[in-house]
Amino acid sequence: MRKILVTGCNGQLGRAINQVYSEDVEKGDVLLINTDVGVEGVEALDITDIETVKAFINEKKPDVIINCAAFTNVNGAEEAEELCYKINAIGPRNLAIAAKHAGAKLIHVSTDYVFDGTNTKPYIEFDTPKPIGAYGRTKYAGEEMVKQFADKFFIIRTAWLYGDGKNFVKTMLSLAETRDEVSVVGDQIGSPTSAMELARCIRALEPTENYGIFHGTCEGYCSWADFTEEIFRLAGKDTRVKHITTEEYPTPAARPAYSVLDNMMLRMTSDFRFKDWKDAIAEYMQ
Repeated sequence: MRKILVTGCNGQLGRAINQVYSEDVEKGDVLLINTDVGVEGVEALDITDIETVKAFINEKKPDVIINCAAFTNVNGAEEAEELCYKINAIGPRNLAIAAKHAGAKLIHVSTDYVFDGTNTKPYIEFDTPKPIGAYGRTKYAGEEMVKQFADKFFIIRTAWLYGDGKNFVKTMLSLAETRDEVSVVGDQIGSPTSAMELARCIRALEPTENYGIFHGTCEGYCSWADFTEEIFRLAGKDTRVKHITTEEYPTPAARPAYSVLDNMMLRMTSDFRFKDWKDAIAEYMQ
């Protein structure tokens, strides 16, 4: 039986991982150790405290650690960069140190925000990160910490994630209930990615020794406005989508204009393929 420790188990990805592994858990092949902070019914683990992390890992002796815990408020990160570093960089460092000591694999989830978004073609794993905001800087620092301290690691960069929880899809559907038209940014391009698809990717990589940095997003790409139109189409909503520019919708944090990631490492080293973004959102909406 493989023991898998999941941090941030109550987030969108943490919930998807529990769903994807449910059969393995039922068969007795996998024991999931779910942790989060301030969530009733699951064990608390503060990943920002090195001694707490080391003691917890030492006691549980997991074979694998999947780190879904992160500070993901992109705008909030601009005002709270030190806290963001603590969660997004020191947290992964602590898990990496403890994982190495325990001989465990570490699966760490990162982001498209490590890139500046100025590319004209999809980013591959060998492109050099150049974050433009606090969130991206802290997540890139987290990747570097994992590379520095862990022996056996998978870093998976994902983008535009949605799943069970608060997300863009639910926000748009909620707006459609009361509005005839919504204004959505049409000049930021990326790949909407289902948390279920990312969890399936993690499950495919986890038993292997195919270590390294991977891009993990649904195939194809669109703008936020295009994504919204597809959501409304699937939901049978008549709400119009007005395509606006990034300049017309200013936010505290700069966003990469072009966030398309190429899953090149998965293609070259594994059999796992992500669904097309349209197929994945259709599955989610059902």
